[in-house]
Amino acid sequence: MSTQPTDIRLHLADLLRVALTSVAPGQSAEIHLERPRDPTHGDYASNLALQLARSLKENPRKIAERLARELPRSAWVLKAEVAGAGFINFTMVPAAKTVAVSAVLAQGDHYGQGTKKPGKLQVEFVSANPTGPLHVGHGRGAAYGASLASLLAFAGHEVCREYYVNDAGRQMDILAVSTWLRYLESCGEVVPFPPNAYQGDYVRDMAQQVKDAHGDRYRHPAAAVLACVPPAEGEGADVEAHLDGLIQSGKDLLGEGWFYIHQHVLSEQLADGRADLEEYGVHFDCWFSERSLYDTGMVAKAVTELEKRGHIYVQDGARWFRSTHFGDEKDRVVQRENGLYTYFASDIAYHCNKFERGFTQIIDIWGADHHGYIPRVKNALLALELDATALDVALVQFVSLFRGTEKVSMSTRAGSYVTLRELRGEVGNDACRFFYLMRKQDQSLDFDLDLAKSQSNDNPVYYVQYAYARVCSVLAQWGGDERELAAADLTPLASERELALAAKLAAFPELIENAAKDLAPHALVFWLRELAAEFHAWYNAERLLVDDEAQKLARLALAVAVRQVIRNGLRLLGVSAPDSM
Repeated sequence: MSTQPTDIRLHLADLLRVALTSVAPGQSAEIHLERPRDPTHGDYASNLALQLARSLKENPRKIAERLARELPRSAWVLKAEVAGAGFINFTMVPAAKTVAVSAVLAQGDHYGQGTKKPGKLQVEFVSANPTGPLHVGHGRGAAYGASLASLLAFAGHEVCREYYVNDAGRQMDILAVSTWLRYLESCGEVVPFPPNAYQGDYVRDMAQQVKDAHGDRYRHPAAAVLACVPPAEGEGADVEAHLDGLIQSGKDLLGEGWFYIHQHVLSEQLADGRADLEEYGVHFDCWFSERSLYDTGMVAKAVTELEKRGHIYVQDGARWFRSTHFGDEKDRVVQRENGLYTYFASDIAYHCNKFERGFTQIIDIWGADHHGYIPRVKNALLALELDATALDVALVQFVSLFRGTEKVSMSTRAGSYVTLRELRGEVGNDACRFFYLMRKQDQSLDFDLDLAKSQSNDNPVYYVQYAYARVCSVLAQWGGDERELAAADLTPLASERELALAAKLAAFPELIENAAKDLAPHALVFWLRELAAEFHAWYNAERLLVDDEAQKLARLALAVAVRQVIRNGLRLLGVSAPDSM
């Protein structure tokens, strides 16, 4: 038999190129090879004839028949058949299917890794307001973003993982005033606590920290605090105006003290979130401050640039972006009549900065409730003549957490929510990361706590990890040197299950390539479950440690290759691969 090809797809593509040159000299086409869903249709299928039909002005099936006749002979192809409207289906000899086993054992942790891609890619995710502990909803965005970034990096992209810190907006002011009001309460000042302020115990903890460090330094009489604050009750009362009044009161009475409290609560919550994510196995290359956009003048610069290009007008003292010129339903305010810039203005500046930093592809991961925000950000990029197509926004749907049949409600300000840390403590990091990715990120998710904690084959993460651990157990029973398996003769791998497993391993690089392109780490979760199911079926049907030495080594080589690919996949998902269960 001829020299074994390292990649069967590339080998088949070479055969098709030779046939193309013979059938249609001078014609070029991108050759695609896919795996048919029905195994009776062969191991690979090509639509080359369908691609050529228009330019050759000929029936695609007839083109396929000519291509099939012109294919060079290959010791690795059992047969090539024309099917359907003009597909060419390839069935490979058994030895061609076990090529993947040798490749896995040779490449190890690098099996499935893509070649280096041009450009610089940024994934920005989580980016939760640092106004309280991360909750289970944030956990899904973190799992998706971290796994997506790892997947893209493994596929060959240069990836920067970024967290955008919202440290300049009203929500931080609300957290600061919430903490100050709890501080005043601890000092004996009775100021009714607003229902729309942050309610959690962590606010009381931060208030106590301020009191322990500074005593009564920031105490002011309740009457002075409420002197100029709009009422929260009664006819015409506005709870949001009342809360804004309390914020202004804090700024006026405290002066530099307000800045201290604001920075203290920001530092506390940001440090807590960072530690939570690190413990969760989620790491960032850059923590980007929203406030820096204002401090460096980037927000003003972005709005001025829009104005120079004729995309800003003034109405009722405010500055508006002509978003309707780009298909939006209405224009958008970028600077209010009081001179303050809107969140939208800082978002425009932030995305301009991403381009200035040289990112050629930008992936933002937002909550599903921000779907209406996508076109307006892209419109601003278009107005600034930046490449709006370089921006992809992946929306993460909400998570419903169930304890038995009871659905747990979540509200950040109310403080009655399950934190990510609590969830991790209950079910573990592995279950968190895996379960969050079991559905496509733009579909809602019901998180089953009981299933996540169970140690049974019904638990998907346990099922996949158990396949890994089973191989480790067999190797321990064998007691040989794993390194010798790389040179094992794989000819004894001839059963249907063994060849199907080998073919599954061969599909891993394609899976990585397609999942990265589609921004779809959930595809890897589905694939690992399928691989584990095929392995368990083989393991239960066949003995691995048989008496025949050649067959034993071949089966062990296949098992070790399965273990390696499971480890590679779980690593990208941020899930551990334990040697025993």
